[in-house]
Amino acid sequence: MLSYSEITTGKVIVYNNEPCKVLSHHVFRMQMRKPVNQTKLKGLKTGKMIEYSFHQNENADEAQLEKETVVYIYSNKEGLWFHKKSDPSKRFTLAEDLIGSGVKFLKQKGEYEALVFDEEVIGIEIPVKVQLLVTDAVPAVKGNTAQNATKTVVVETGATITTPLFVNQGDVIEINTETGDYVGRIEKA
Repeated sequence: MLSYSEITTGKVIVYNNEPCKVLSHHVFRMQMRKPVNQTKLKGLKTGKMIEYSFHQNENADEAQLEKETVVYIYSNKEGLWFHKKSDPSKRFTLAEDLIGSGVKFLKQKGEYEALVFDEEVIGIEIPVKVQLLVTDAVPAVKGNTAQNATKTVVVETGATITTPLFVNQGDVIEINTETGDYVGRIEKA
């Protein structure tokens, strides 16, 4: 049980029988009233954004999330398909919007941490930085390189990334999955 003031950014609580991540919180007192904790929550099952003010006499349960290693198989119109690492026959699907913008960096046969709540997978944790092979890159052309010369490349997952001119096909590059930005070159082709 968390008191109203312990509900802080980053915690996962149960609100309306759904695990919700606290995106922001602000404890304040308005004039002569008792303090409240104004929060912004994101439902981990539905993806809905919720604004709620916890009053001084309210509590919230901290969600008991477990982690399990899963393997990404493929995607189709139904969603993204995974299976449990320990048992490939136990397959399940997740909607793309539950995973977020990092979905374009999922590698087939890649292992990821799944968030489990009440024995149901509710999301996938994608690492902040991933290393991917460049499958298509236009050769660099001499010209105006006075300012930030960049080009667009395609990585093995099909995502397009803006990189410096020196990145070529066959290179392994590191990408920030939260922003989609190029971080650095790991291996040169």
